[in-house]
Amino acid sequence: HVDYREVHYCKILLDAIFGRASFLNEIIWAYDYGGRPKNRWPAKHDNILLYAKNPSDYIFNYDEIERIPYMAPGLVGPEKAARGKLPTDTWWHTIVATNGKEKTGYPTQKPLGILRRMIQASSMPGDLVLDFFAGSGTTGAAAIELGRRFILVDSNPEALKVMARRFDGRDDIEWEGF
Repeated sequence: HVDYREVHYCKILLDAIFGRASFLNEIIWAYDYGGRPKNRWPAKHDNILLYAKNPSDYIFNYDEIERIPYMAPGLVGPEKAARGKLPTDTWWHTIVATNGKEKTGYPTQKPLGILRRMIQASSMPGDLVLDFFAGSGTTGAAAIELGRRFILVDSNPEALKVMARRFDGRDDIEWEGF
């Protein structure tokens, strides 16, 4: 996950590391919150780069992904409208509200809904999910909801404190802070 100023550099580096064939998708997480400059279009999206270790053998849980409503349900019929459609590579999802119950106080916290969708699509119940830049621990919270095991890593002492508070009192989590 990177912002628009860095995504092109990251993609070139990741292509060099993993190979261009391992690149599956660039997902645009679009939101509508925050300041709006008057001298350019407001930047209201982040980019998520999706790579697979083996591009011919990876998990994509098509039937498990939470569906979204059709914008024109009358055009698809009642059965399709009731089921909803698979999201595209542009995900409209609000940021974590400053006064919402999901808020942990970590400045770069990602919404649970974004991590839930990524984990649900890319892993199976019981699988191990690893986040090397865990920040507020949202990946772990989503993994718990979806029945996945997880390892969270972060070098920022503040992130470790936020995660410790977030998971405090849970006896189903093994915690090792440094």
